[in-house]
Parts: sequence; structure tokens; C-alpha cells
Amino acid sequence: MFRSRSKDEQAATAKVTADQPQQPRDPQAPKGRPTPKRSDSQSQRRSRAHTPANRKDAAKAQREARRTDMARQREAMASGDERYLPARDKGPVRRFARDYVDSRWCVAEFFLPMAVVILVLTMVRVPSIQSIALLLWLVIIVLIVLDSVFIWFRLGKQLQQRFPNDNLKGVKAYAVMRTLQMRRLRLPKPQVKRGQRP
Repeated sequence: MFRSRSKDEQAATAKVTADQPQQPRDPQAPKGRPTPKRSDSQSQRRSRAHTPANRKDAAKAQREARRTDMARQREAMASGDERYLPARDKGPVRRFARDYVDSRWCVAEFFLPMAVVILVLTMVRVPSIQSIALLLWLVIIVLIVLDSVFIWFRLGKQLQQRFPNDNLKGVKAYAVMRTLQMRRLRLPKPQVKRGQRP
């Protein structure tokens, strides 16, 4: 009457119950699994107690967690704290690239102010001033390209010397994109002064 079932029988019943829809179990029938320990069942009950009861509460908790993470990331962007920076800004290689760019004067960071000046000059209805504005566009673009190429190769050499065994994929492009932002608006905030070599 109270005999234990063999492993083959247990596997067969488990397969049959997996294929069929769940039906109410006879109270006298064996349940097919061992009774969990009290500590396990209590920990499961506690974890269920901390989860929100409905979707609205779960979404609210998720929004709150996202908000705190974003606030922590904003503080890290301002202070340069490596622990809470986004993944694209983390690591000593990316920090060196940021410091390398922030320690120099870059032509590209003056593109926006110069673009406003050139735009105003093109609106003046004097042909000579308009031709000067167009020439300025060309000069600015050529200088930005030359400066970016210079940074690309110089930074590449420095990275190979300092971080020979690290993954350097995308670091030079990351640095060149940083040059396009005005120094005051760069995030993470610059941690070195101009002229101070990293």
C-alpha cells in the first residue's frame, strides 16, 4: 500500500503530466516530488511578498528603480565616478581617451559658434561677404578633418603603448566624437585642465 515508486515510473508520470493539461490531483495520490524544506518554502514566500501584487505596482517600482539609476548616472557623469558611468564610458582606456581629448584645444569644439557666425554672414546681402562666409565654411571643415585625423593617429599610438593588451575597438571614434562637443557641454565632465597631459 505504501511502497515507493521506481524512478522509471516517476519519469513516465512526469512526462504524461507535462503533455496533458493540469487536472486537479487526487489527495490520496503521490505528488511526484519531495516536500520542500521549511527554510526553502519560507524564503519563497518572502520573495513573493516583496514582489508587487499587480502590474501597475510593478511598473511603478520599475520606473522608480530606473529613475534612481539615471540619477546615479547623472551624478557620475558630473563627478567622473567610474562605478556608475554607463558602459560606453567605463574603463581606464575610455578615461584615458577622454583625458587626452580634454587636455587639448580642438578645432571641432568651436564648430557650433563658428557655424552661427557663418550663418549670419550668409544672410547679409553683400556678395563679397557671402563668398567670405562660404570660404570660411570650407576652411573650418578642412581644419576639423585634419585635426580629427591627427587625433585619430596620435591617440592610436598612445593607446597601443599604454594599453597593449586591452580591447581598443571604438576608442578612437569615441574620442573624435568627444571633440565635436564644446568642452563645457561634454559628459562625463572633463577631469583634466587644458595642457595637462594625461
